[in-house]
Amino acid sequence: MPASLLMIAATLLFATMGVCVKLASAQYGVGEIVMYRGLTGMALLAGLSLRPGAASLRTRVPAMHFWRSLSGVASLVLWFHAIGHLPLATAMTLNYMSSVWMALFLLGGAILMGGQRLDGRLIAAVLVGFVGVALVLRPSMESRLAWYGLSGLLSGMLAAMAYLQVTALGRVGEPESRRVFYFSLGGAVAGAATTLASPEGFHAHTLRGAALLLGVGLLATGAQLALTRAYAKGRALTNACLQYLGIVFSCIFGLALFGDRIDGPALLGIVLIVAAGITATLLRARSTPADSQHTIAES
Repeated sequence: MPASLLMIAATLLFATMGVCVKLASAQYGVGEIVMYRGLTGMALLAGLSLRPGAASLRTRVPAMHFWRSLSGVASLVLWFHAIGHLPLATAMTLNYMSSVWMALFLLGGAILMGGQRLDGRLIAAVLVGFVGVALVLRPSMESRLAWYGLSGLLSGMLAAMAYLQVTALGRVGEPESRRVFYFSLGGAVAGAATTLASPEGFHAHTLRGAALLLGVGLLATGAQLALTRAYAKGRALTNACLQYLGIVFSCIFGLALFGDRIDGPALLGIVLIVAAGITATLLRARSTPADSQHTIAES
């Protein structure tokens, strides 16, 4: 399958996963959803590792996986929390702010290192991205959903930190399957601990609930594998642009399944965030290695 089709499939799977998370949130806590997502991913990747020629799951850098999982799982918890209470497209868009956050990190690093020349285009992309955030979050602030909006925004920032750690793992030779496995392990452990500490604890399963939880895990893992294959076969910049189709799919699902309505200012905000993210990705790609151009591979 061509890389472009793999990328489109990955974004569709991620958006569909968001639908399952939103539906499952009515029956389960966020910790439970994260835990079952992690368990499903672990089981699938452990099975794949048994294939002849597959990479082993044994790692020489457990500490790096720990820190990657810490930021990645925290991002996932906040993102699922936002999905459960905000319009699907809004929660998805805020998480996709990760590219803009990465650009902000680059600018901050340049300032701290005493860089004499800051890229004005990158600064403009960051500013445009945050104008988009203000427009997207406006309905949430007005309807007392500010915490959930901020959760979605913070999830994007933590995802950007996780992507930097994913890049570092790639540079020391950790294969994608191993990175995703330990991320899934971190999610399973953190989700279980969060649920045990919650007054509600674990909820009883229904057939519908169990199917939704299984769907979250299968869709997320399938999306990650398709995304990985797309980046291996295709051009990183093309893939980085196609990833924003996930927002389009989320808008369609939100309207068709949940009756979500996006007003003019919020729609403009989404467009600005997408434009800022693509611009930041293009500019970043000119100054960073190809392996750092992955953006939503393991969110």
